[in-house]
Amino acid sequence: MEELDTLNGTIDPACLQQPPLAIDIIKQLDGFEICLYSILTFMSCTSLLLYLELCVFIYRKLPYPKKTTLIWINGAAPVIATMSCFGMWIPRAVMFTDMTSNCYFAVVVYKVLVLLVEELGGSNTFLTRFSGKPFRINTGPCCCCCMCLPRVPMSRRLLFWLKIGALQYAILKTVLSIFAIVLWTNGNFDLSDLEITGAAIWINPFIGVLTITSLWPVAIIFMNINSFLRSLNMIPKYAMYQLVLVLSQLQTSIINILALNGTIACAPPFSSQARGSMLSQQMMIMEMFIITIVNYFLYHRTYDPIIFEEDDNERNTNADLQGSLVEHTV
Repeated sequence: MEELDTLNGTIDPACLQQPPLAIDIIKQLDGFEICLYSILTFMSCTSLLLYLELCVFIYRKLPYPKKTTLIWINGAAPVIATMSCFGMWIPRAVMFTDMTSNCYFAVVVYKVLVLLVEELGGSNTFLTRFSGKPFRINTGPCCCCCMCLPRVPMSRRLLFWLKIGALQYAILKTVLSIFAIVLWTNGNFDLSDLEITGAAIWINPFIGVLTITSLWPVAIIFMNINSFLRSLNMIPKYAMYQLVLVLSQLQTSIINILALNGTIACAPPFSSQARGSMLSQQMMIMEMFIITIVNYFLYHRTYDPIIFEEDDNERNTNADLQGSLVEHTV
């Protein structure tokens, strides 16, 4: 459509304008769009309510600091769904809603690593169990194909650098997002500007590098200890975290690229880029709604603490000693 209009020399002025105002969208909704927007808004509100109820359960049933970590992690899907709902109704606020969602998820990446360590008793217990044991580092997304990489013994220093690797994304992503917002308000940041002098061509690839380097430490910890966490359903929990990552980062990037290339046609009052963003927001609400429901059933229960074989042997030894002492006393 857009290419045909270009060949004829006529382009709808709406295809070159900013995203429409919220009131303009509401005035142009037909019967189907009213139902669609209502259902998506209901999904977003339901996700938020399920999350709040889960927060109450976690706060009452689980000890500190594990409960704060779980509250952060479970908030990823409902926060993204809520921000996507705002972006759907107010297209001109997409820059702010996307920044909020991405910054929140950047913190979640670090919190997932913290949760993996806390499930094994915290940093001290983790180091007691695994200090000196070789950890494989040829995991995704950086080195999954580098099978020749040697195993690295776990140590306090290694654990510290793994945490720093995940934490840097939470800090730098927030700083760069705020910087991009400042440039955007001044007209210097535009996702469609791919010139070497544009700010987006420098900021976005750097954020991509930060994302990959933050996911690697989490993958290293998970791939080496997931066998100890099967009783906690950690594999499906980690899969939900990975799914949120793919849908909120990769899927959105693909849709934005298709919109910039004109593959997603202009549909007044939405330009190609605004329509692509709208489709992304609507898909995100449905996907995050499903993930919120799955997470609700995964986390809305208490799990027995992990007992290592060494603990069982030690307890059996202590029980045998106590039994021998009792018999000796009698």
